[in-house]
Amino acid sequence: MFGSSPYLTGTPRGTKVKALPQESIVPQLRDAVEDPLHSGTDACPDRKPRLRVFMMDLLSVVAYYDAYLCQALQSEDISVSLGAITYHLDRSCFDKRAIKNDPGLLDLVGRFTLPTIVRQTLKVLEMSINLLALAIRFLWSPPDVVHVQYLPMLERHVPVELWFLRLCKRLGSALVCTVHDILPHDSGEVHVQSFQRAYGMMDAVICHSDAVKEQLIAQFNIEHERVWVIPHGPFFFEPSASAAPAVETEVGADVIVLCQGWIRPYKGIEFLLDSWEQVQRTGVKARLIIAGSGEPGLLNVIREKVSFLGLNDSVELSFRFQSVDEMLACYKSADIVVYPYKAITTSGALMTGITQRKAIVATSLPLFREVLQHGKNALLCSYGDTAQLASALLSLIRDPVLRHRLARETATLSRGTGAWQEIAAQTKSCYSAICSLTSSRAIPSGQAGREVPAVEFRDSEAA
Repeated sequence: MFGSSPYLTGTPRGTKVKALPQESIVPQLRDAVEDPLHSGTDACPDRKPRLRVFMMDLLSVVAYYDAYLCQALQSEDISVSLGAITYHLDRSCFDKRAIKNDPGLLDLVGRFTLPTIVRQTLKVLEMSINLLALAIRFLWSPPDVVHVQYLPMLERHVPVELWFLRLCKRLGSALVCTVHDILPHDSGEVHVQSFQRAYGMMDAVICHSDAVKEQLIAQFNIEHERVWVIPHGPFFFEPSASAAPAVETEVGADVIVLCQGWIRPYKGIEFLLDSWEQVQRTGVKARLIIAGSGEPGLLNVIREKVSFLGLNDSVELSFRFQSVDEMLACYKSADIVVYPYKAITTSGALMTGITQRKAIVATSLPLFREVLQHGKNALLCSYGDTAQLASALLSLIRDPVLRHRLARETATLSRGTGAWQEIAAQTKSCYSAICSLTSSRAIPSGQAGREVPAVEFRDSEAA
């Protein structure tokens, strides 16, 4: 999501965070925007043989995405600096992929285990200091491209990041953002104006599907040529992390259905439980595992619904953060993974399920339909149709041959490192196009926004 999310900050939505007063958040940054030392320079001066890219995700909201993308971009001969603090839920996330993070000046908060409210408050302070440090650094040596992954303060209506990006643009840096979510989930129209300003500043906007591209153009009036469709890559495909082929369920044992990830209203958990109640009426031997953390109020609602529907014996609730090893072990034990989402812009969870080679049931959302084909590599159903979801689950629970066939087809969708290499090449093409801007920042005809071929996730060689 191009905004803030608990997906990788580790804080459920709804947590009250005391943001610092706007006046106390690097007021010098706003002044620097008005009078930078250098302004009006070309987006990518010829003084440097390699593109210099600053990948901006200062609170490490999408840490795994950052790490895989930066790793792949380095192989494209791009000098990339990851502006992100240590990801406190997996402190070796960057090191494992040979990426050194550089958030600006401070990287302390993510290195310690702290109470949520303390950690979040200190993160705001740390981020503010880092933004000021980066602004000062960029006055003397601006990067060619600032590639934004998340703007967490924008959701709190504090425009400090927009001041910083405006300064970067005046210093000659080209601006790119990746849209992980068009707007913060479950927020209605509250943030439309803020994100309209943010998207309007960008020289290029990257999204992961044609459906999202059309929505960006329609909802935010972004020019067609500024939106690039570059697919999302797979996670956890390395030999030490990739899943073994689907484990065959023992005769008479319960079939395991898994729904894993941060629990949010848009994930459709209550819809899944209504469908699961219908599954249980048939008497099949199956167990549903719902694993992940979320806002305490929503978790309580789910607990109460499980009890009300009489599903305590067939539903296992594991409401806590899972380490990567725990998550992968959870996937390994599962026969089926389910994504009952109401809405989605992109889904790292889906890419994880694909990488782990599991039979998939998902709602028939535009993004899912661009990756999954009903009956070929997954079963799809309409959101809210409990009978249809129950029928899809029952088909896979009762038919191990169908389960294993879909799992084999799913395995062909992930090409591991090869997929990220193609993503990096397409991203480099985007950088090159916007860095050829004239002094009026107009993109030469026929370059920006050209439709790059979609990465096809197939012929997996990840073991």
